[in-house]
Amino acid sequence: MTVRQFKVWRGDESGGRLNDYQVEVNEGEVVLDIIHRLQATQEPDLACRWNCKAGKCGSCSMEINGMPRLGCMTRMSTFEEDETITVTPLRTFPVIRDLVTDVSFNYQKAREMPAFAPPTDVEPGDYRMQQVDVDRSQEFRKCIECFLCQNTCHVVRDHDENKPAFSGPRLFIRAAELDMHPLDARTDRKEIAQQQQGLGYCNITKCCTEVCPEHIKITDNAIIPMKERVVDRRYDPLVVFGRKILRRDQLTSTAVAEPAVHSGPVTVAEGAAPVNFSRPLSGPPGPEVNAAGHVNLNEMLSDRAAAASPFGDDITFPVDPKTLNYYHPGASDH
Repeated sequence: MTVRQFKVWRGDESGGRLNDYQVEVNEGEVVLDIIHRLQATQEPDLACRWNCKAGKCGSCSMEINGMPRLGCMTRMSTFEEDETITVTPLRTFPVIRDLVTDVSFNYQKAREMPAFAPPTDVEPGDYRMQQVDVDRSQEFRKCIECFLCQNTCHVVRDHDENKPAFSGPRLFIRAAELDMHPLDARTDRKEIAQQQQGLGYCNITKCCTEVCPEHIKITDNAIIPMKERVVDRRYDPLVVFGRKILRRDQLTSTAVAEPAVHSGPVTVAEGAAPVNFSRPLSGPPGPEVNAAGHVNLNEMLSDRAAAASPFGDDITFPVDPKTLNYYHPGASDH
């Protein structure tokens, strides 16, 4: 048994500080063992969330020497004997007390995620899947919801204003799992990820993958494929060009008609921040059309929004091919 140096954050939502401790450490122990010994011997009121102590419940998430980790899976043998171990709460979420944070943001986002939609033409009990389809999504089902990926994601860690529009990597792997599920009847998973979950905010730095205790390849196997499927539908150059030259009523809308939620009205305590699971969803803007249902030529051909058309503003479809050139029709050298 040796005595090791620790710094543990104590405080609540109003503030706090790092306190210094000397705690006995036995061979083979993990950081959560030390927190328990600290509670038993020096700080009986130290708050710490934990449950299984086996790396499967995700409750004991904390930051150890600045790295988001599970306390029950971080062995003391990974640190030098003369090293001071600093234990702090998750930085992305509001502190309740000591090492316990309010992670309700993640559950609110989970309630906004549309659930699995069973196929309408298959009776319950008759569902059949190929093993390859099972294997594709099995990786994502290993998630223990420790929210370390949510905590380390700088989109919400460094920019609190992004939280209303961003669901985070934990929900992105759920969206990817359902989108690749062969029996899921919903066909708008990609649009929901783009428009309601803020998939476009992610710039794939792979921070979430690095801290995942279940070694889920969140970025490579979920977020990047999801982004590719969204881009294929939303930003394909032929599709974009078709949207511009076709009439509005000939286009198939990809926007979600209304938010997909599972909850009804939510009662909010007086003085608490409002919670709105049914916030209105604004779809992508459609092309501008005139009274005849034609797209404005200026919108289709100009490389700048609201820029002047090189052919004049009085030309609409159909356009005489003989008039299409790189000079204004009124130019003297035409």
